[in-house]
Amino acid sequence: MTAMAQTSLQVPGLAVAASPPAVELRGATKVYASEPAVAAVDLSVQPGEFFSILGPSGCGKTTLLRAIAGFETLTAGEIRIGGQVANDLPAYRRPVNTVFQSYALFNHLTVAENIAFGLRIARRPKVEVSERVQAALASVRLDSFATRYPNQLSGGQRQRVALARALINRPTVLLLDEPLGALDLKLRKEMQVELSRLHQELGLTFIMVTHDQEEALSLSERIAVLRAGRIEQIGTPSEIYERPQTAFVADFIGDTNLFVGEIETQDDSTLVVRTAAGLPVRARGVLSGVTGAIVSIRPEKIALSFVSPPPADNCFAGHLRHAMYLGTHVQAVVAIADTEVEVLVRQPNHPERPLIRGTAVYLTWSAADCIAFDREPGAAPGI
Repeated sequence: MTAMAQTSLQVPGLAVAASPPAVELRGATKVYASEPAVAAVDLSVQPGEFFSILGPSGCGKTTLLRAIAGFETLTAGEIRIGGQVANDLPAYRRPVNTVFQSYALFNHLTVAENIAFGLRIARRPKVEVSERVQAALASVRLDSFATRYPNQLSGGQRQRVALARALINRPTVLLLDEPLGALDLKLRKEMQVELSRLHQELGLTFIMVTHDQEEALSLSERIAVLRAGRIEQIGTPSEIYERPQTAFVADFIGDTNLFVGEIETQDDSTLVVRTAAGLPVRARGVLSGVTGAIVSIRPEKIALSFVSPPPADNCFAGHLRHAMYLGTHVQAVVAIADTEVEVLVRQPNHPERPLIRGTAVYLTWSAADCIAFDREPGAAPGI
């Protein structure tokens, strides 16, 4: 928990009022041409929190961020920033700043001039501007780049300039709209570290919009997963990944195998789902009042062996259809015997026993590692 998110010490006998959320949305709705881009969204972001809004393209996440920034007007609902209703506040009067994917730097201004732009518009004293620009440059580790122009910088350096420009006005909330989307993989990884460092050092509230699941999982304290303008789940990265509440979240966050079928049996703690291909898949959980289910199992939870294993909750013979070497691990696709079902498996890399296409293998996994969901309307009849 960052310094700004910590509550003050309580004095015995005196009640201490809790700080209001940094940003709160109540029934936030935005409609374009009778089609809702965002529908009745409720969420609360705490002071000092790194909060991410995650979802596929077109799910409404950027619309939400633009509404918080003041670039979009809600059709219905309420936005509160620091406990104050902000619906009617213009963007320039909101205590927020936005960092865009495209950097939005002025190419005719130097790095220092770009960073100082907001302060000069606010007519701050020259000495103050100079001091704050130097501090901002230091915070993003660009002290020696003050006199360069944006076209003389790498993508990562330009994004750091954009961050410094957004931070120099000391916003209560920093909004990040796909901030690393224009960077290559190596730069993206480096900037993830920079963002995390800045958040910890500054203690500001960060709200990031992204479609990159790994980025959201690695940076965020909490994540809201959006689907078609509605929130599917809000939780910590581990909650979202390990305990998804819907099949959509399980499928969207990371890789998973989904088995769709009919509930064959269930007791107080587990159930068996029979897929259309005839596979009996055992999972933890109980589903009441439904006949169909979807079972999710993560690739890294599946054990692969070359010899018949001891009895397990789920055990299937098959053959290796494909293997991809990824350095620290191998990702394999296994075809279950006598079916067209393919299962994705992720295993640690063992060079002494390479995975060769066509090799007979066995897959096992525990019912405790599976999660069962109600089968949604329109779901495939089975695999």
